[in-house]
Amino acid sequence: MDEDEAKVHDASEHEEKTEPEKKVRSRFAEEAPSPILVPRRRLQMQSRRDFLIYGAGAIAAASAFWWLLPDDTHGRVLTQAQKARLDSLQARTGLTAARKETLLGKALTFDDDVAEALYSPNRTVPTYAKSQIMPDLRNNYGGGTPEPDYIPDWTLKLDGLAAGKPQTLRLHDLVTRFGHHDEITRLVCVEGWSAIAWWGGLRFADLLRAFPPAPDARWVNMESAVNVDTDGNSDPYYVSIDLGTARHSQTLLATHQDGRPLTVEHGAPLRLIAPMKLGLKNIKAVTHITYTAKEPADYWNEHGYSKYDGI
Repeated sequence: MDEDEAKVHDASEHEEKTEPEKKVRSRFAEEAPSPILVPRRRLQMQSRRDFLIYGAGAIAAASAFWWLLPDDTHGRVLTQAQKARLDSLQARTGLTAARKETLLGKALTFDDDVAEALYSPNRTVPTYAKSQIMPDLRNNYGGGTPEPDYIPDWTLKLDGLAAGKPQTLRLHDLVTRFGHHDEITRLVCVEGWSAIAWWGGLRFADLLRAFPPAPDARWVNMESAVNVDTDGNSDPYYVSIDLGTARHSQTLLATHQDGRPLTVEHGAPLRLIAPMKLGLKNIKAVTHITYTAKEPADYWNEHGYSKYDGI
């Protein structure tokens, strides 16, 4: 083998050895990261700035959360001096109790608007068999249970009617004039418990047909003048429902439970059963119904709860 042949042979051997080391680069392959040199001082300043920003954000979030807590929570955690300083700081920054109530009220109103927009008037809640009825339905009066001495003279007053003149009905009028309907539904309490119960009475829709509201009416104000607080003092109870809820096929003005007349504990002689609403809307011992164009006041909404209270 001459010198030129030897060079060619050595070159081919070199190509064979290096061929496996060649890799075809994909056009989608990720570029290998290239190191970036950053001065230590700049890194220290960036870390310090991030720490301050995140710390300020955490403090702001904690302060806002603390501000939204009920005032009695502050009183249980803070001393009087600490609470006075906090109140002073909140006043200087504009975080007043009135603004807190306004903010929470807007949040509840937004929630109510969304719930009402999603509500379908044709949607019905589940019904159950008599074998599923739960015994010993809890007495869920918000305060005390009224004495039964109001029952013999009980009347239901209707206002805001298309006829213009108020109407006064007695229990006998309701029982004999309107058909009796039974339903077994679940009563859901805002406190977290629920119970399946058997109710009977007249459909609210039938009362509306017999005594139609004024043309501009959109709301129903329902009151119980016999409601009492935990000390037995008069504490009238009132709820608002929209006319769509009143006309719902499952909304009853109940006169019976478990096939028997209502007891005082469960709202004798007439109570609302709207199973698509939380229990706090299902007012007991109704004495007055008024149809209104504007949304009326609601007892528990004035105590910080939602107005809509649908389930």
